[in-house]
Amino acid sequence: MNFLELVKDRYSCRAYEDRTVEKEKLDYIMECVRYAPSAVNKQPWLFRIVSDAESISKLRQCYHRDWFNTAPLYILVSVLHDQEWVRSDGKRHGDIDIAIATEHLCLAATEQGLATCWVCNFKAALCKELFNLADNEEPAVIIPLGYAADERKDKSRKSIEEITGQSLSCG
Repeated sequence: MNFLELVKDRYSCRAYEDRTVEKEKLDYIMECVRYAPSAVNKQPWLFRIVSDAESISKLRQCYHRDWFNTAPLYILVSVLHDQEWVRSDGKRHGDIDIAIATEHLCLAATEQGLATCWVCNFKAALCKELFNLADNEEPAVIIPLGYAADERKDKSRKSIEEITGQSLSCG
């Protein structure tokens, strides 16, 4: 599979099989995350693997959707604000850095035959409280991870001209 095929294969899964994710696949995915680039190589992130029943129960309190409850495990992605790079004009890059690393996670999962979905509209304050996160840690994304029980639906995409503001041609 080439990269474009991989990117087209990845989608936001909304139903998961009741099937365990193999440790080898999870290890591979997290190794891909580990190599994600970040501003000034700060790596201001924490990827919590949420797989035990008690932690899953806590996490499910933070986002109430039936489909969300079908995932066998989750990865809670946090920005560590005291470790993020800050540009001279004050622009903080932690959210950008975790977005890059999180998409590495999603693409690696797809390559391994697994499915994911970005969940950002969750109760972050409750999540911080339930998991007793440090002051510097902001939960930003939850990634359900598992084997898809649904099928990818094609979504419309903007044209190249729309995203570049120009017609592309060589020569």
